Amino acid sequence: MTESTKTHVILLSCGSFNPITKGHIHMFEKAREYLHKTGRFIVIGGIISPVHDSYGKPGLVSSRHRLTMCQLAVQSSDWIRVDPWECYQDTWQTTCSVLEHHRDLMKRVTGCILSNVNTPSTTPVIGQPQNQNPPIYQNHINDQIKLWGKISESLGKICCVRPHIERFTFVDENANLGTAMRYEEIELRILLLCGSDLLESFCIPGLWKDSDMEVIVGDFGIVVVPRDGADTERIMNHSSILRKYKDNIIVVKEEMNHPMSIVSSTKSRLALQHGDGHVVDYLSQPVIDYILQSQLYINASG
Repeated sequence: MTESTKTHVILLSCGSFNPITKGHIHMFEKAREYLHKTGRFIVIGGIISPVHDSYGKPGLVSSRHRLTMCQLAVQSSDWIRVDPWECYQDTWQTTCSVLEHHRDLMKRVTGCILSNVNTPSTTPVIGQPQNQNPPIYQNHINDQIKLWGKISESLGKICCVRPHIERFTFVDENANLGTAMRYEEIELRILLLCGSDLLESFCIPGLWKDSDMEVIVGDFGIVVVPRDGADTERIMNHSSILRKYKDNIIVVKEEMNHPMSIVSSTKSRLALQHGDGHVVDYLSQPVIDYILQSQLYINASG
């Protein structure tokens, strides 16, 4: 496949990020590396979407803190950004609604309909406006970053992109963006990035609506980075919907017992509470500094 005919992917990860760990960032990096190795995909961006405060998880600190920690964790990344839309809603949002929000947002920014798993788009999508030269897209990794930068620049008109640490700006999505530009044809998809624990939760009766699972797995598709040697094949066989859309689930293969595969927010909170020096293995230093400064996770209640 030529570079321009590969499917361009934005990886979206939803979760508490309480706090965000090195394992979360590792998940993005491993997923991008694996998708590139397949020869079918080019990952042009990653989005971290922390959950709303009303999710109700015990020990969940304020979204103000979680957003800031996430921003600190990705401040050196040129392709992962933090999006506060989910946190800024009136109440908790389903994963399905978050995916649909970002799909609709990309549609508005690019003037196109994004492709689903089974219905590739024939509509002109992300790329260089046809009446400009030279083309923004060329055959190397730096231009993928430029492409994501182009999208992020447009997103900045209607949502938060790389906000200042202390202040998150959120502009009305209904603002007039002017006439959409025409783009050369490049297929773009948003894929849900998750660990095997979220995949396994699909098998818990009543936890997920079947209609939401149909959209998440059937329309969007998911990329799974297994944690701690999880048997993803067994997990998928436990759910009729996961079996039905098995071809839409991409499982990232990596070496067994990778140190980052066992890192979790729970372990990080426990390490902080007990003054365990191993916390530096779980969290980046800017995140640790912010946690100590803000006196977060000092006691068992978070």
